[in-house]
Amino acid sequence: MAINKIPFVITVSRHIHFGTAELIRNKSKTTIMTSIRQVVRAYDARGFKVRNILGDGRFECFRNALADMGITLNVASRNKHVPEVERYIRTIKERVRAIASVLPFRQYPLRLIAEMVYNAVFWLNTFPHKDGVHATISPRTLITGLGIDINKHCKLPFSTYVQVHEEGDSLLRPRTSGAIALRPTGNEQGGHYFLSLHSGKRLNRYAWTEMPMPNEVIAQIHRLVIAAEKYDGIVCKEMYCPSKWTRMKTATI
Repeated sequence: MAINKIPFVITVSRHIHFGTAELIRNKSKTTIMTSIRQVVRAYDARGFKVRNILGDGRFECFRNALADMGITLNVASRNKHVPEVERYIRTIKERVRAIASVLPFRQYPLRLIAEMVYNAVFWLNTFPHKDGVHATISPRTLITGLGIDINKHCKLPFSTYVQVHEEGDSLLRPRTSGAIALRPTGNEQGGHYFLSLHSGKRLNRYAWTEMPMPNEVIAQIHRLVIAAEKYDGIVCKEMYCPSKWTRMKTATI
């Protein structure tokens, strides 16, 4: 899957309906094969054996490597695709559009776009699928063994501005730093991932203070976009209605 030329490896199991997404640096055979091995290991850890992989013609080069792992590759015919994963990709993109349409940013840095995708996949895995193998157990619980507690994992909406609490020491350095909420980590402690406004990197923190988002934070996000040279990110076109001075945004994905 690609969002504004940003490549991701997307997988979804046909019956369990557990999906994965991984941002990749390039589309080389080695990079994609590494991602596939990570997904296979995740299933192996819970006792599931991957026997078949369905993909389009671009995956033909992986046939021998998958055969060495005991996996049979089924390649779709020319101009054909695997319906399940194509539908899954469409769902992810629709959810990313929904997130982008309500945020106050004109552009988004690469890490924030990736986290929109991860956030969509996280919550798709969290709820039982109507056509899944179990009526009440979610795909995430089946594969990872971890559940969701509403009191721990549903505290912050995506893109909430917070001051995350840093470790204290004897130096006179700030005890908090500005960040944007991304998604729950899914651990038992109820930690969350945050986008640091200083470094642009992802943080894993347990304690934070939620605050209103000032204009300086929006400006800092735009500066992080400028600092990213490889990708343009999602560019939102703004349209103003003079009569009501309202703003509408459309995101290109």
